[in-house]
Formats: sequence, C-alpha cells, structure tokens
Amino acid sequence: MCLLLTRQLLLVVRRMFKRHRSLASERRRELISPRATRSILKDDMRNFHFLSQFILSAGPLKSTSAVKHTKTTHFEIEILDAQTKKQICIVDKVTQKSTIHDVKQKFHKACPQWYPSRVGLQLERGGPFLKDNLTVQSVAASSIVTLYFTDLGQQVSWTTVFLAEYTGPLLIYLLFYLRIPYIYDMKESSRRLCHPVVHLACFCHCIHYIRYLLETLFVHKVSSGHTSLKILLKSCAFYWGFTSWIAYYINHPRYTPPSFGYRQVAVSAINFLICEAGNHFINVVLAHPSHTGNNACFPSPNYNPFTWMFFLVSCPNYTYEIGSWISFTIMTQTLPVGIFTLLMSIQMSLWAQKKHKIYLKKFNSYMHRKSAMIPFILQSTAWEMLGWMKDKLES
Repeated sequence: MCLLLTRQLLLVVRRMFKRHRSLASERRRELISPRATRSILKDDMRNFHFLSQFILSAGPLKSTSAVKHTKTTHFEIEILDAQTKKQICIVDKVTQKSTIHDVKQKFHKACPQWYPSRVGLQLERGGPFLKDNLTVQSVAASSIVTLYFTDLGQQVSWTTVFLAEYTGPLLIYLLFYLRIPYIYDMKESSRRLCHPVVHLACFCHCIHYIRYLLETLFVHKVSSGHTSLKILLKSCAFYWGFTSWIAYYINHPRYTPPSFGYRQVAVSAINFLICEAGNHFINVVLAHPSHTGNNACFPSPNYNPFTWMFFLVSCPNYTYEIGSWISFTIMTQTLPVGIFTLLMSIQMSLWAQKKHKIYLKKFNSYMHRKSAMIPFILQSTAWEMLGWMKDKLES
C-alpha cells in the first residue's frame, strides 16, 4: 500500500512539473489561445484532487510492529552433599518457571541412583527441605544457586501408607474373631459360645476400617508426595499392635459382656453408627474442590444434619472419630480399647489444634466462637497439657 501511494505521488508530481515547464513557453500564446491554458489547469486540479482523495481513503499508515526479543534467564544450580559439602553435580539451563520438582528430575538424570522422591534439597545445611511446588526463581538470589542434598532414604507414597494402616487391622481382627488355632485353646473355644456383643463388635470394627479404605481410594485427595519407610513401619506397628491386643480380649472365650447388658450395647452401637456416618459426610464435604488448594474456603454446613457440627468446631471429622471410639469402648467395655481411645484422642486433639490455628489465619471471620475439636472448649491450656502428655509418652 505504501509503495503504491509513493509511485502515484511521484507520477503526479512529475507530470505537474512538466506541465508547469510547458506553461512558460505557452504564455506567449496566451493571448492567442486562452482556452487551452484553462483546460490544462483544470486537468492539473483534477489530478491533485484525485490524489488527495486517494490518500485520505487509504487511512493512516500503519507502522510496522517492532519484534520484541525477550531474553530468558537461566539458572545454574550447584548441588552439594549436606554432610561433606562436596559437589555432586551441576544442573544447568534451569528456567525461571522451573520448580524444585523439576530440579529433582534433572538431578535424577545426572545421578540415577537417587530417584526424585528420595532427594531432599535445602538452601542451607540443617535448614528445612524445599517443597516441590516452589519455583527456582523464588529461592534464587542470583543466577547461580547452591543447594544441599540429603538422602531421605527409602520412600513410599502416602496412599500406600494409609492402605497398609487400614488393611492390617481389618484382617487381623477377623483372624481373632474366627478363633483360628494357636491363638486360643480349641477345647475352651468349642465349649463357650460367643456373646452377641462379640459379633456386633466385629461388625462395627469392620465397618470402621472398610470405610477408611473406601474413602482413601475414592474420597480423600491424598497428597502425591512420599514419606519415609520408617513412618510406614511405625504407623503399622501402632495400628496393627493395638488391633491385635483389642481383638484378643474381645474375642477371647472368657470374655464377659458389659455390665449393663443389652441396653448399654444397643445405645453405644447406635451412637457408633451415627458417628461413622457423620465422619463420612464430613470427609465428603472436605474433599470438595472449593475446600482444597490455595483458594480454599472454609467448609460450610449444608442440608445434611451431620455437617451442622461445623457450627461448633473447626475439625468435626476428628470429633466424630473420637465419638466412634468412645462408643466402641462403652460397647465392649475392655481396657485395651479404652487405652487406644485415649491415645487417639490426644493425637487427634493436637492435629485439630494445629488445623484450627491455620483456619484462624485464613478464615478469621468464620471462626467466631468455634473450638478445634470438642464443642464449647476453647481453653488453650488443655492443648498444652495434651502436648506435654504426648511428649512424656514418646520419651
């Protein structure tokens, strides 16, 4: 378009220049033929008018857009051993948007003996491990970044941990319930019939852990991260060991039923099932996309009456969980179940208090007069006492 306008303008100017040169020679003949001069001037005005209209109709000239050359910054990451400070490798060509997980992937390519879940990276020795979702740009002070590597040992996924924790108690309890040989005396087992509460306790125990397994697979959004094998062994030892102790007493041929008979068993069994249903519905609400992630909102009660516990506490799933174990303790009236319930109450109270503090920072307006786990109990000294008891038990 620009070339066409330029050529047209040059032709018109050249033509007008030639004609004005010819006017000088023709002025002598102006007296003789004035009409010829007038026709020439009219032609020139027509050409100039046509050129101006053509330029106006073409619109403003568009300037060519300048090509922007964005320079991508790359980082060079030096990875040192956290104990010896010796250099292990250098990961280069790391972009600004790369995450720590991407760095671990490249580190695994350079050192195949350490897969990403086993790699722990720190900005300084003895500092906290960097999370996988952190970007390199957020932790980099210059184009050269130094990170310290720690071998986290054998790792397992959190889904594996939960499935192992809950599958073991389910199978172990059934082995004691069936009274397989080498656990109880066969003669005594054949002579004594099981009390109805034994069958009911087995049903409730199975319902509890089957719910756990199904929620782990289909409800809970388990983190894609990993944890050490030691935590898996520790958790399995706790749950499996207590289940063996509990099942041994409840399914023993000499087990005696509760003191208040069927009324005690029936009331506690109904309360157990109510707490199990409440726990399930609360977990379904917590698994909703609006209650997870960075843009999460505080869970709100809905038409389901089991979710109304959110009006009183910030962690109703722990409230229902402790309610289930208290009901199971009253229903079976055994010491091992009571000790397990006490330990679980302490642990869940600490978890609830930790989550309650996070909720207070994020959703302060929604936390008015709410307690962490037990309704109407807001004293912080109770949580400090529970923390002290936990430290004493671990030591």
